[in-house]
Amino acid sequence: MNHEEYRARQDTVTVDVDGHGVEVAYYEDGPRDGEPLVFVHGIPTWGFLWREIAPAFTDEYRVVVPDLAGYGSSEQTDGFDRSIRAQEQVIEGLVAELDIGTPLNLVSHDIGGGVASRYAAHNPDAVSTFVVSNAVCYDSWPVEFINDLGLPSTGDLPFDELEEDLDFAFAGGVHGDESEHAEFIEGMKAPWMTEAGRRSLARCAVATNTNHTTEIDYAAITADTLCLWGGDDILQPVSYAERLAEDVSGESEVVTLDDAYHWVMEDRPKAYREELRAFL
Repeated sequence: MNHEEYRARQDTVTVDVDGHGVEVAYYEDGPRDGEPLVFVHGIPTWGFLWREIAPAFTDEYRVVVPDLAGYGSSEQTDGFDRSIRAQEQVIEGLVAELDIGTPLNLVSHDIGGGVASRYAAHNPDAVSTFVVSNAVCYDSWPVEFINDLGLPSTGDLPFDELEEDLDFAFAGGVHGDESEHAEFIEGMKAPWMTEAGRRSLARCAVATNTNHTTEIDYAAITADTLCLWGGDDILQPVSYAERLAEDVSGESEVVTLDDAYHWVMEDRPKAYREELRAFL
């Protein structure tokens, strides 16, 4: 499905972030009494990142894919924190407001991996299986490109220049011919190409705080853990996956997918689905 079709499938719920009610968009499908399977995206993406993955599991699982606060179809005002510490509250609120039973199967990417790691460490009984893909952890982030987007000037950047910057991340960041990923590239850029979206992107980018992953007690994560990694990623190298797998307390393994950069679920969707299903 394209990003417009995906957005038409989303609903919204209000969750509490530091005492502020924030409207959060989410995609949901599958049997309500199925095992919960929650997907968490990173920056500068949104739930559409999982379009080739999440729908494949709705035959068996209750699939829920939120847009983090400030991202995608979620609220984009200036009234709340966007750090991964705050986004952990988004996951907690989503689980409560949608009455998603725990323990969860939790799948994450990029800063979504940092969000999910915090949630899994602070709520070990609430996560049974944990998947992290090319995720921020320890001191692996932020990266220069995202830091630059966090400058106040991004809020006033001409849209053609903003699109060039996003093309650097998406069109230049996929493996192989970018024409084969046109739907993904267009969908990833779409939420940011409005005045509110452009401002929100700057707020999301400046909220990237390394302290929020260096403070995590990764040994408190008791869920069985799969580090499912794009093997050619230079932003989040596989060495961090290996360190994470060593530190968690649950059973763990590292699986790398060749011919895949940071957007591993876009570069190798079939292999990603197969590895995820086998792990679950």
